[in-house]
Amino acid sequence: MQRGNGTDKNRGTGEDLSTDIMTERERKVQAIAPDRAVMTTQRLPYFVGISGRTVDATGLSMHVVVIPPGGRADPHVHVGYETGIYVLEGEVLTRWGARLEHEVVSHPGEFLYVPPGVPHEAINLSATVPARAIVARNDPEEQDKVQRYDPPVPAAGGER
Repeated sequence: MQRGNGTDKNRGTGEDLSTDIMTERERKVQAIAPDRAVMTTQRLPYFVGISGRTVDATGLSMHVVVIPPGGRADPHVHVGYETGIYVLEGEVLTRWGARLEHEVVSHPGEFLYVPPGVPHEAINLSATVPARAIVARNDPEEQDKVQRYDPPVPAAGGER
């Protein structure tokens, strides 16, 4: 960015950025150490990172989630936001769909996308090692806006 003559210009495009520049008091770059856990509605601990509360984010939150060995999230639905997950450690089975009939296994180094309103549950496939992942949402709240989900039980004698 160039500065001069009272305007701020993007070096690559020459675009005037002066209306986007905020004072340091209004906006600032911040480092956050996730030093406390909050228990989520789906019964998994989130280690709080970026949120509306920690950095005044307005459209993003990012946390670390830990699924204990053999642990699982209760089935649930995210209400009104998309979620991106990056697996750091462990293998996680995610069952999804109206009857949780679909499955995908996520490994370290892989991303998982969860659209709003899709019922799902996450299961740590290891009985001895926790699974850890970074969770990002396009919602600034620390707590998920989730609804518990009870998948339909097939009628006796099969589905109709």
